[in-house]
Amino acid sequence: MSPTRMASQHRWIYLGAIVLLVAFLVVGLLTFHQVHRTNAANHKAAELNTALTAAGYPAIDQAQIARTLGTDGGEACTNPDGALKKALWLVDLSNGAGGPGQRPVIADDRTLQAGVIVISVYCPSQLQHYQDRVNDLKTGDTVNGS
Repeated sequence: MSPTRMASQHRWIYLGAIVLLVAFLVVGLLTFHQVHRTNAANHKAAELNTALTAAGYPAIDQAQIARTLGTDGGEACTNPDGALKKALWLVDLSNGAGGPGQRPVIADDRTLQAGVIVISVYCPSQLQHYQDRVNDLKTGDTVNGS
């Protein structure tokens, strides 16, 4: 067998090995990136859980926080000062009736402070605007046991 024919036959083996190595490299990089994001989300969730328990709130499942808020706060930090979010937020602070029976209520201080803690951990750059909005509401100690 001639050396050129032998090199030609081995070329496919070399190309296959290179393709496999590149594929393993890509999979490894993607896995590393996902593990890094998961670790960062768990770290943020632990930080939030610590802040909430320090403020007197019950502990929340850290894995659930990490899945819900991720590394960037998810929906909680997506334009928290927007008009639609403010409207939905104020509806959540109503008496729960539908239609003409719906009325605003005096919200409990602790309910609103939990939101402040979430914003302070996940998107501190938006904390002042959020805190200003909370301060504009009439609040009080309205929940028994708080």
